[in-house]
Amino acid sequence: MRSNRFPVNEEASFNWRVLTKLWPFLTEFKTRVWLAISCLVGAKIASVALPFMLKHIVDNLNLDNALATFMAVILSLIIAYGALRFANVLFGEIRDTLFGRVTERAMRRIGLKVFKHLHQLDLDFHLSRQTGGLSRDVERGTSGISFLMRFLVFNIGPTLLEIGLVVGILLFNYGWTFALVIVVAVVSYVTFSVKATDWRTKYVKELNQADNLSNTRAVDSLLNFETVKYFNNEEYEANRYDVGLANWEQARRKNRLSLFALNGGQALIIAIAMTSMLALAAIEVAKGNMTIGDFVLVNAFTMQIFMPLNFLGFVYREIRGSLTNIENLFKLLEQSPKVVDKDNANELVVDTGQISFENVSFSYHEKRNIINNISFTIQPGNKVAVVGESGAGKSTLVKLLFRFYDPTNGKIFIDGQDISQVTQTSLRKHIGIVPQDTVLFNDTLYENIKYGRPDASEEDIKQAIKLAHLSDFIERLPDKGETQVGERGLKLSGGEKQRVAIARTILKRPPIMVFDEATSSLDSRSERAILSALKEISQGHTSFVVAHRLSTVMDADNIIVMDQGEICEQGNHESLLQQKGLYAKLWQAQQQKSNEPASEK
Repeated sequence: MRSNRFPVNEEASFNWRVLTKLWPFLTEFKTRVWLAISCLVGAKIASVALPFMLKHIVDNLNLDNALATFMAVILSLIIAYGALRFANVLFGEIRDTLFGRVTERAMRRIGLKVFKHLHQLDLDFHLSRQTGGLSRDVERGTSGISFLMRFLVFNIGPTLLEIGLVVGILLFNYGWTFALVIVVAVVSYVTFSVKATDWRTKYVKELNQADNLSNTRAVDSLLNFETVKYFNNEEYEANRYDVGLANWEQARRKNRLSLFALNGGQALIIAIAMTSMLALAAIEVAKGNMTIGDFVLVNAFTMQIFMPLNFLGFVYREIRGSLTNIENLFKLLEQSPKVVDKDNANELVVDTGQISFENVSFSYHEKRNIINNISFTIQPGNKVAVVGESGAGKSTLVKLLFRFYDPTNGKIFIDGQDISQVTQTSLRKHIGIVPQDTVLFNDTLYENIKYGRPDASEEDIKQAIKLAHLSDFIERLPDKGETQVGERGLKLSGGEKQRVAIARTILKRPPIMVFDEATSSLDSRSERAILSALKEISQGHTSFVVAHRLSTVMDADNIIVMDQGEICEQGNHESLLQQKGLYAKLWQAQQQKSNEPASEK
């Protein structure tokens, strides 16, 4: 199981610097932000005024006024109370509506930026990634943005504002004892919440890691469904997945128990504070220093503060997790690709399609060279093949040509232009490839072929299908070209997938064509037909062929024979046979293998 290039960091450091990274994504709708904040303040002013309406209603109920005056005052107060409550809700809804657009656009912008960045990272990153864990990091990060913006701006901020207003009102109207109870309760509650949340962070970390691991194992197993079936390892995969689920279950239990301790402590602090406030108010009413309306007001204020404060504990925990998840998301953006365009990179201009490797060496690791001082030239319009035993470095040359990696030493030129000095987009635009392992998108046949040139016309697609000898196959399908190929193209055979890849490249029709074992999954009859088609469409194009079957490259203008990362021979088919070197030995071995079935009969 491969690991991510960077570890999943679930440490609970409250990194507020994440907000500075988010701010540029929020400035697209500055007016909306300020209007939303204005509605927030309006809602809180209405909220603080509500207990005063209750106080006056209750106090006026106790007055011995004339019926008409009594009804007028009471009705006025009740209407005012209803208006304030409606204003509180209305301002909140307007605020949410205004800021919802800001949050959604920020999530869209960041999600798109991460998606683009992941596609810009080098091949080494993607070979080392864990797709399941990576997708969870992205998902949790974008969800964290929504939560952070919604609750930090519209819950923590307003709650602190309301606490300040209430403490001031209590201090001014009822003395320092009431204000002190509120202040001590709030400080105790926040302190306990912070300490307890810090304590239980390790359990949250364990839960997220267990969730990542189980999800990664599930995705990895399902992506390799065929391999699981080949080796009859369904039970083995289920056991591995169950180990991950067992770890998740245990982590979930610890997380739940620690949450119980946190919620219990918070509830105790709130209960003591509310009981103290009501006891103080009751004593003052008994002494005649406060009215029944004042008692109701104090009770309403206390409930009004502690209800959101109780929610604040949950919000704090979630914001802490959201900040960590967003930080992990931004860490993805901080990943630097090893292969980057130069600041002054030019567009590649291909006139003839000449390719030159000059003293090229490459190694994935310092202690093991894959390519050693390779030099050769592919003349415009020629077909050059690279052959050799497995591990000789043939496919690595293709990766270097596409600039998935940069050479350790040496340079590669196309029409005299150093490919390290041109943009990667323009380089790959001029090269088409039929890879050995064709992976298709879980879409229709037509869409997978059209992927070679998304703006291609229907006629061009049909022509590509015809040249790739896919017409008969597609006609036999119930849904024709609209047939779904399944995850990674698993509904198609290896040969069918390879012909789809060939059709893609035919549709692209670039000046340089690369065939990496392009017919390895085809039967002899199909291979001959495809080779004939490739020969036809390759006329006037520079062709670079990586081959294992030597019979497929007999017509090559030049055949380069590689052994342990070096060129040991080169020439055309006939001249290489006459040299009686490695090529001749490989040819003889393959000829004997192809004749074995006939001799056995």
